[in-house]
Amino acid sequence: MLSRLLRSAGMAALVMATSVFVVPNVYAQADPQAHIAASEVTLSNFLSDPNMEWLQQNFIRAKAVIITPVIVKAGFIFGGSGGRALVVARDPKSGKWLGPAFYAMATVSVGFQAGISVAEGVTLVMTEKGFNSLLSTSFKIGGDASVGAGPVGTGARTDIMADLITFNRAKGLYGGLNLDGTVVTASDDWNASFYGKTVLPSDILVRASVHNETADKLLAQVSAAANKK
Repeated sequence: MLSRLLRSAGMAALVMATSVFVVPNVYAQADPQAHIAASEVTLSNFLSDPNMEWLQQNFIRAKAVIITPVIVKAGFIFGGSGGRALVVARDPKSGKWLGPAFYAMATVSVGFQAGISVAEGVTLVMTEKGFNSLLSTSFKIGGDASVGAGPVGTGARTDIMADLITFNRAKGLYGGLNLDGTVVTASDDWNASFYGKTVLPSDILVRASVHNETADKLLAQVSAAANKK
């Protein structure tokens, strides 16, 4: 009897662990264009949320912005989260916003956890170190770039010092997502598909050697948020 229970528990853990990597694909946007449209909605949600006052007031300070329309976290003993993100960056000379560059995000964790949580997020990149991390093909949040949870609530204040300041809105058993330990990898296939040729994040976010007008609405939305008094 006990051995049967153990086998059943082990199988349940295996199924849930596998779902960590399957569930994100169910929610993922099908292509870069759909991801941009979803990112516009996500950004609008954060910019209109009265609990995101700190984000709205400090948007002007950001060197770049990471938008994740869907991050899915699932687990049972073993867990993890995953999703896609796009990044837009401010040209320090002209003040013009560039991008987007597309990335994939993934985290694996071990410990007591159960359930599925779906979230959307916006991360402000506050330092040169944080921005330079985005120019590599892959980096680890909390390792290569420090991360902190942004303050939430009307009138919220903080002295937080971090390369990346994250905000998320989640529903589910977790009540929030911690991006510390998340591996962020440039999506070479999506970037090539969107711009019509092989490009690096630096080609998109620094040299501005490529442009796709499909992103103009999103860039205008980010620019307006950064210039709001």
